[in-house]
Amino acid sequence: MRRELSVPIQETRTMTKAACLLITLTGLQPLEVTPMPPQGCFSVMLGEASPQYPRNSEGDVVALRDGRLLACWTRFYGGAEDDARAEIAARLSGDGGRTWCAPFVLQENVGTQNVMSASFLRERESGALLFFYGVKNSVSDMRFYCWRSNDEGESWDEPVLVTPGEAYFVINNARIVQLRSGRLLAPTGYCQEVWTAGEHFRTVMFYSDDAGRTWHRAPGEVDAPKRGAMEPGVVELRDGRVLQIIRTQMGEIWKSYSSDEGLTWDEPRSLGVVAPEAPSTIARIPTTGDLVLFHNPEAQVGTDHCGPRTPLSVSISHDEGETWQRTIDIETDRTKYYAYLSCTFWEGRALLTYYVSNMPYEGGVGLSQKFVSLPVEALYGAEKAE
Repeated sequence: MRRELSVPIQETRTMTKAACLLITLTGLQPLEVTPMPPQGCFSVMLGEASPQYPRNSEGDVVALRDGRLLACWTRFYGGAEDDARAEIAARLSGDGGRTWCAPFVLQENVGTQNVMSASFLRERESGALLFFYGVKNSVSDMRFYCWRSNDEGESWDEPVLVTPGEAYFVINNARIVQLRSGRLLAPTGYCQEVWTAGEHFRTVMFYSDDAGRTWHRAPGEVDAPKRGAMEPGVVELRDGRVLQIIRTQMGEIWKSYSSDEGLTWDEPRSLGVVAPEAPSTIARIPTTGDLVLFHNPEAQVGTDHCGPRTPLSVSISHDEGETWQRTIDIETDRTKYYAYLSCTFWEGRALLTYYVSNMPYEGGVGLSQKFVSLPVEALYGAEKAE
């Protein structure tokens, strides 16, 4: 069944997905563009923390066929905790991210608590635009869905359940990948009940072999000590294996490999990169073929979350993830924390979104959603400059 939407263009908290993509560029709003080192980098705040929207986090960016960028993020309007009320907000840009239209609602809140943690994917064979989001109902019920559009968002098919089963499933933002075979992988962490004394996470893959129309749970799982294996991300290697990176409480990122396109996984071990208990993002740079890792590079084992999520750094691997070299720090202000990063490669640039916390406003501390655009060569820092 196909849902056709036609909504007048207006600035409203309930504007829906179809309306967003009908917005023209005449509504673009100049934002404060901040140059960043090195040369050619700039940033803007997509969603500022405020008393109305105290938390803006877990987003992604996709390029539309007409050259516009569509950015989305989780906008909390009922508090800043994970279980507070939230919706998926979005903005459009026609100039590579320097100006954006006014925020609108891409996905309204249909959960008992919220919707959050969005991902986009451009399906390779059909060119369809896929949009993923989580629906949170309770401490033991969070599940993820997928919308599919064949006309760049002017209409959307009915949502498809990505995570069949009963559990608290977590798919981080910007995590869905497509393998060379065409298989879609949704790397997922799960536990039976979150925020309880017995809470323990494992990772599992949900996969689709029909371009996202149906989804299945893979048999293999990955575990880790203490709180468990959390918030996985995956990338396909040149030899056909899939590399999974894992958030842990061990003061470092862990990894596991699959030789059957995500169905089963070998014994996890250290990636060789220090990190607090925080999500990291891995991707392949299309123009160079190297792997890139975005992460918080310091850990304090034994403290809350193994230390703060600061600074925000880039590491590069020239050998398919066997070794890593830290190349640049994107953020160095240690009075702020940075996490839940998305990375989209587009026209020779890396387009990033992530939250910036410790941004004071009247009544407390909030999280803002930041957009950063930088040339791909900037990811290599001094290595490329030499």
